[in-house]
Amino acid sequence: MLREGIRPDHLTLPFLVKECSQRVDVGLGTSVHAHIVEIGLDKDLFVQNAVVNMYAMYGDLESSRRIFDEMCVRDIVSWNSLLIGYLRLGALDAALDMFMKMEERNVITWNSIITGFVQGGRPKEALDFFYEMLMLGDCNARPDKITIASVVSACASLGALDQGKWVHSYLKRHGLECDMVIKTALVDMYGKCGCVERAVEVFKELDNKDVLAWTAMISVFALHGLGREAFELFEEMKMQGTKPNHVTFVGLLSACAHSGLVEKGRWCFNKMKQVYSIKPQVQHYACMVDLLGRAELFEEAEALIRSMPMEPDVFVWGALLGSCRMHGNVELGERVARHLIEIEPVNHAFFVILSDIYAKANRFDDAKKIRASMDKRGIKKSVPGCSMIEVDGIVHEFSVQGSPEAKMKEVEWILTSISGEIKRGGDTLSGNLELIDTVT
Repeated sequence: MLREGIRPDHLTLPFLVKECSQRVDVGLGTSVHAHIVEIGLDKDLFVQNAVVNMYAMYGDLESSRRIFDEMCVRDIVSWNSLLIGYLRLGALDAALDMFMKMEERNVITWNSIITGFVQGGRPKEALDFFYEMLMLGDCNARPDKITIASVVSACASLGALDQGKWVHSYLKRHGLECDMVIKTALVDMYGKCGCVERAVEVFKELDNKDVLAWTAMISVFALHGLGREAFELFEEMKMQGTKPNHVTFVGLLSACAHSGLVEKGRWCFNKMKQVYSIKPQVQHYACMVDLLGRAELFEEAEALIRSMPMEPDVFVWGALLGSCRMHGNVELGERVARHLIEIEPVNHAFFVILSDIYAKANRFDDAKKIRASMDKRGIKKSVPGCSMIEVDGIVHEFSVQGSPEAKMKEVEWILTSISGEIKRGGDTLSGNLELIDTVT
């Protein structure tokens, strides 16, 4: 085009920039941007939007933000491009700040912030965004199947069954397309919320199930220790002509670990290599180590780790360490924990588990030394442990710091009263029910 003497315009260049973005070719993208400046189209809105998105795709948010700030005119595409860039890199607070400043939002904006917060480990806030989206009732920002899939994933992460059911009914009421992706997400959600029967019902509604759907249902059975059901489904999957992938075998091996099916696990680990030519990845080794460790087959677990063609990661060693704590294997637990501390010297979890191992073995002095070592190194739990419970469709979060939403004094009063009833050895059940009825 250039050789023919035809000058590219504001329609030509965005397509060129988009191609650079998809290739993730930083050198080529920078070169094209320089050419845009050279021919004087760097102030065009369409071109600027494309360049903002390109740098965001590269993970170069500094350049993306600089061009965004230099824009004389911005539209919804400009804001969305930078917002998605922040979310993609996990800069959730920066993304939230940008989201709050946006005067105009469309369904892409809402889907981006909801999906980004789910994937970023903040599903409770993602649900809040969804309900805000519904309350605003903007005709340009109505939930679509992408919104629903992300919200269902948020419910799964929270174990929010009531809210998950409501979203499922919303899907039906509003006639939104319930495709394979959403139904697979529903299977996962019901399974993680403990509603296995409902997960099976949704799974059976699926026509022409793909490997992701089969794998989701197998993983649900695995989560609940239903190893026999997981392998029956695997056999059905093969009969239907669907070829398993590496994630399917993670689910199957996990099912073996949670059900104590050692021989089945060994068989499965070999079959994935011999029959399906799936090379075991680090996740598969972690599952096998977990399976063997739970069965107290520590020598075999160590031999498997030594045979790994790749470097065992913290999940592999962590599975072995967890088994040592479970069965009180102090000698091996010490070795594994100290190795993990060398790999990640500021990870509090390994110190805590080793301290627990010592405590269970009545080696309280050693347990105190580990805690003292943590204090000396300035190692603290970065995120306090917390529990969540859904009551009347509201998810309450409890941690050592309390809960801003729950009436903690009332909760403490109930627990103290129940504890007193148990100690007095009275009619505990009826007394507890009367106490709960009184407060609620």
